[in-house]
Amino acid sequence: MDYLTIVTTGGTIDKIYFDDKSDFQIGAPQIGDILAALGVGFRFLVIPLLRKDSLHISDDDRDLIARTIEAQPGRHVLVTHGTDTMVETARVLTRIRDKVIVMTGALNPARFQGSDAVFNIGCAVGAVQTLGDGVYVAMNGRIWDPLKVRKNRDANRFESA
Repeated sequence: MDYLTIVTTGGTIDKIYFDDKSDFQIGAPQIGDILAALGVGFRFLVIPLLRKDSLHISDDDRDLIARTIEAQPGRHVLVTHGTDTMVETARVLTRIRDKVIVMTGALNPARFQGSDAVFNIGCAVGAVQTLGDGVYVAMNGRIWDPLKVRKNRDANRFESA
């Protein structure tokens, strides 16, 4: 892997909460700071494409994500995305050929103590370096085929569809 292209779309991983009523907005992408703080042994480029909760990502946004990934010269792409519609976006990205695309996110904001963000990012980074061409979802310590996974909102985790 020459370098890793990271496309950020928002979601819980980048949320900033302002008060006890849980008002929030999507902040700047956290992944670049996380990877830099960990001193990773590879180069990366962060493309901050969207700052949306995934419930607000539209079909036009999904097309923009796909076109942005297709336009990148690198083969290895990590996408941060909100978990509620991550699988829908991953399924759209399956149209892309000759790239390894791994999607990840967090169930708690990266800024929160005990967030799953760093763990999920680590799993995604390992996956994007070792898997063959295709689209994958890295959540809850597993790597999923987007055609065979769903988010269980009640249990707040991903599971086989």
